[in-house]
Amino acid sequence: AVQSAIFKLKAEIICKLQDIIYQTEELTAFRSSLINDMISKVKELNRENFAVRQHLKFVELYSYEESYRTLTYEDTLLISEELAPLILPDNDDARAVRFDALIYGIELAYLAGKKYSRARTDLLNKVGSISKIANIPEIKEQSELINRILHTNYLESAGINEFEHIRENLRSLIKYIPVSKLRYDTNFEDEILSMEFKESELENDDLKNYKMKAEFYIQQHTDDEVITKLKNNIPITESDVKKLEKILWNDIGTKEDYNSQYGDKPLGEFVREIVGLDMNAAKTAFAEYLNDVNLDSRQIYFVNQIIEYIVRNGVMKDFAVMREPPFIDKGYISEVFPNMTVWAGIRRIIETINSNAAA
Repeated sequence: AVQSAIFKLKAEIICKLQDIIYQTEELTAFRSSLINDMISKVKELNRENFAVRQHLKFVELYSYEESYRTLTYEDTLLISEELAPLILPDNDDARAVRFDALIYGIELAYLAGKKYSRARTDLLNKVGSISKIANIPEIKEQSELINRILHTNYLESAGINEFEHIRENLRSLIKYIPVSKLRYDTNFEDEILSMEFKESELENDDLKNYKMKAEFYIQQHTDDEVITKLKNNIPITESDVKKLEKILWNDIGTKEDYNSQYGDKPLGEFVREIVGLDMNAAKTAFAEYLNDVNLDSRQIYFVNQIIEYIVRNGVMKDFAVMREPPFIDKGYISEVFPNMTVWAGIRRIIETINSNAAA
């Protein structure tokens, strides 16, 4: 979870550092190092892993430096949704990694023009705890920096370069702080890791575009009752649709804004396409075929491809995709299902999953 949060933070920082005011030699080099870090984390993902295969398009896309040349806000949303949950943890001290997350969170707040007083307090508390055990040689070596942080206005005037200097020099010292001294900062760290840059606070150019605002809201509220229903293939009601109308046609923008972007697409279908379908819900829907001993390996393969597609895309409205790889890798529908009665049953399940997203 911490590595995923850091991955998202780095993407946001990279995006912010594109501004003309940050085109200095040091910050350009810092941005390049963050890009290299992200590419390295993406490249170490196992392409054969089932979860990774679900997002392979984005794994491939963000494996190349060119994709980060001009990183858009929409890119950061895609990275957050498609890649961050897949990122593997490092073999690094957990407390050092959480310190990284704290500093990257401060850096992003600084770049976004947000206050970070609680983060600053947390950082001061950590540095203060380190200063109490300066008999440890590693800590004593950083005495000058520690004293500057605690006893001067260093943090008040600090920018990205200074914060990075703090992170690089102090991250390995956090492990020396007695565990009891770390209890005070748990709540704040949880907030940093859950990205407390709420949509309502981000009244800037990044979120003026309706499409971005709508998709960002859905991704940030996946625990909402209606969105949970859609993700789990539970039919939504007219009341649920009314709730979505309030959010998408009132709170975020207007019905006209929505229609200009998505036409007459049902609201539930729009949400499902963003959050996808839960794997367990998809397997439950197709259980009678996955467990049917009369189906051969080619048929099971075809059903599994349908499941993977719907889990990733939320619905399957265009059946033409089943005339392309990977669906036809074992043969076309007519070849794989010579008994069209079986295929008709599978098609009904697909149509039910689609209809459950459109009250």
